[in-house]
Amino acid sequence: MTIFIYGMRFWKRHVPLAILCLFMGWIGILMDLALPLLSALFVDYLLNYDPQAVADGNLFAFLADGRFGEPETWKLFASVAIVFVSFLLVREILIYFRNVLFQWNGLEMENELRDITYKKLVDLDSATVSSYNTGELLTTLSADIITFKEMYSRVLQNLGDSFFVLAVSSAILALNSAYMLIIPALIAPFLLTALVRYTRAARKVSKKIRTSNADMNLCVQENINAVRLIRSFANEEYEENKFDRVNARLRGSYWEQVDISAKYGMIFNVIRQLAYIATIAIGTVMVLTGKFLVGIMTACVTYVQKIMDHLTQISNNLYQLQYGLVSGGRIMDFLEKKTKIPESEHPDKIRAVPNIELHDVSVSEDGKALLKHINLNIPYGKKVGIMGGTGSGKSVLLKSLVRIYEVTQGSITINGKDIRTYELDDLRNEFAYVFQDVFLFSNTIDANIAFYAPEIDKEAVRKVAAQAQASRFIESLPQGYETIVGEKGLGLSGGQKQRVSIARALLKNAPVLVLDDASSALDAITERALMASIKENYPEHTILIAAHRVSSVADCDEILYMQDGEIIERGTFEELMQKNGVFAGIYRLQTSEAQAEVAAEDCPKALAEDKS
Repeated sequence: MTIFIYGMRFWKRHVPLAILCLFMGWIGILMDLALPLLSALFVDYLLNYDPQAVADGNLFAFLADGRFGEPETWKLFASVAIVFVSFLLVREILIYFRNVLFQWNGLEMENELRDITYKKLVDLDSATVSSYNTGELLTTLSADIITFKEMYSRVLQNLGDSFFVLAVSSAILALNSAYMLIIPALIAPFLLTALVRYTRAARKVSKKIRTSNADMNLCVQENINAVRLIRSFANEEYEENKFDRVNARLRGSYWEQVDISAKYGMIFNVIRQLAYIATIAIGTVMVLTGKFLVGIMTACVTYVQKIMDHLTQISNNLYQLQYGLVSGGRIMDFLEKKTKIPESEHPDKIRAVPNIELHDVSVSEDGKALLKHINLNIPYGKKVGIMGGTGSGKSVLLKSLVRIYEVTQGSITINGKDIRTYELDDLRNEFAYVFQDVFLFSNTIDANIAFYAPEIDKEAVRKVAAQAQASRFIESLPQGYETIVGEKGLGLSGGQKQRVSIARALLKNAPVLVLDDASSALDAITERALMASIKENYPEHTILIAAHRVSSVADCDEILYMQDGEIIERGTFEELMQKNGVFAGIYRLQTSEAQAEVAAEDCPKALAEDKS
């Protein structure tokens, strides 16, 4: 499927209005092309009247037959002026409304494309989205959409206008004298050859510019997000040099575009000027031999010039067409990506509190096993703690419950039905997630907590903030809950961001609360208060906690210890301690470290007492 035909699926509903705009433009063009003939009549019958000459080729010759004034009279001048001004006014009004309509038509398509591409972004699974870099995605969802829309709403319209001008101008020239078509006919092959080469070069440089822009977007975005890291490593010079390289490639791409445009622009301009001079020469010969009136000759020169101008305009629009096709190719590639997490053809809904079971579950991605033969029973209300080192599979296990990762072997069921049979949104509404990587929107703290229910009562926001141990630090801020936290939560500490994100999850009040290493930035005292608050206020909810601290999971009904995607130990805290395995070893290590920290804190106090 060609890119142009692919784009028609989005443009086809706008075609009727586009055709109306095209016809409105053609009427305006006809009026514009009539003006040189009126000017010719003005010259031949008012300024340079020859009673022996007859302007047979002038469509407005009827104005000089005496009914609208005799030649070389003010009455004829007034008649010609009224017609001239009328044509100008009607033309301008038509072009104005035509331009407004086709711009509106284009913006409608642009908005639809933005909506479609954004929904596609949301629907795609994480792995597929991760295959694009951020700069590439930003370019596809912004600049590419505008360029693709412009191809249909403006470039095609301009090409239609130009071809119409060529056809009408050639017809008028043929009516007056076929000799006037000689120059355009001779020059056309050279012009078309140049156009083909220009189009190929334009397509190539368009791809370079598009890629360079995506690289620039990525570089700038990364440097904005990592500004603290760059400064903390005093690595500004390295990042500046990296930016300079990306910027140089972008500049080089645009320089190549300028070079191509200038080179072919010069060729097209030379051809146009040669055509203009040759037409004047032929017209002069025809006037001197009595075959043309001076006014008609000037009109014919104008039409030849219009033909050459629009041939050049066609070349420029073909150049823009290449940009549109390159951008359209990127959009087509993105929209045709298949999600690895498809919806069921006949999705069901979860109609009771969720009882979750994992039956011999394995998850693989790109040939790598992330989970291996997991069996787990989580009846509603159970508290499950999951521990393990980095890369042990804790997060994969939790994310597979809502199909962020798709099970490749075995099954996950809720109330006895495979989760793949449920509607995806309905499934995910049963869970409230606090992810390991906290994300806050560039908005107020209040809006971030109320993300799931933006219109909820302010008191409900304050209630969950208190439960998440966040109310004290929020109320101490100058603007309190109305404090703008900045993009990705810049302006808050790691622990503060975690507590805001936990409050956001608590506000959702979903049956299953998932804390994926959600308290790693909290001190032990705050973490204990947080966990106690959650268990006190949500005693009936299922709670799944992935953590590195034993203290985070010690009170859970069941604790899993994972390694390389497998559960190697499981049981209650007491049972795991009796096994004296990996979990017990980690508990003793963390306990001794905690005691050492307490001793270190108490040491200065003891020294002070001795001195006293």
